[in-house]
Amino acid sequence: MKNRHLRKAGLTAAAISAALLMTACQNGADDSSSGESPAAKASPVDATKKASDSKNSKGVSGSFKNGEVSYLAPGKYIVSVPGRDDQQFWVAEDTEVYGAGAICGDAGSKVDAPCTLDQLESALKKGSVKADVEMKDGVATLVTERRAAQQDSDSNSDSGSGSRETVVEGIDKGKGVNGTWFGNVSYLAPGKYTVSDMKGTEQQFLVADDTKIMGYDDICDAVNTGPGGEGGVECTEAQLEAAAKKGFSAEVKISNGIATTITDDH
Repeated sequence: MKNRHLRKAGLTAAAISAALLMTACQNGADDSSSGESPAAKASPVDATKKASDSKNSKGVSGSFKNGEVSYLAPGKYIVSVPGRDDQQFWVAEDTEVYGAGAICGDAGSKVDAPCTLDQLESALKKGSVKADVEMKDGVATLVTERRAAQQDSDSNSDSGSGSRETVVEGIDKGKGVNGTWFGNVSYLAPGKYTVSDMKGTEQQFLVADDTKIMGYDDICDAVNTGPGGEGGVECTEAQLEAAAKKGFSAEVKISNGIATTITDDH
């Protein structure tokens, strides 16, 4: 099958960092001319506590299969795996997150859906989620939600070994969704959008270089779109992204998970 080049299909997310406060006290370091005593300076107790907390959540690398991920703080989570100590971890802007219904996406889909970090945080604030976590130096590189059929499987089985398909891999194998949707189009990430159906169920889709984006004043300004007019104008993806961030109604035709045409409601 001919692969189609996706437009900006990389995931984005918000960068998360932790700053450590370190205070050093040295004998004879008081400056008598400053008028400030050592007691007036910041206490090292708080700095030690923060450093200890960060040490416990940083530096770990490895795979945490068949785990349960819970929310701790913005950008900070914990994964619990049977037979192992709970492990805290952070997420970064290049952390990849894939959902199967709880974090994002459709539980009935054959492939995992790419999720944003905001969707991950929102889902975990509601409750823990069964997921596999790949970690490097205390930062998750990959968080993959486990499907219901996998949650009772052995952590060393093929279903939990990282062999599950992502949405992009599924598209490459021709397993993406097909059909036509009429509904509100919303922005998720560069190159990734959703369209809702009449029941409010959202379907994610990607755009490619050959996706035809037609505007009738909602995506981009059209001229003479009435009877006998030109029937809309072709818009750029930058215009599509700007419009989708506000939300607009459209007809979206999807083939193998990629939009072939997007036509705003007119």
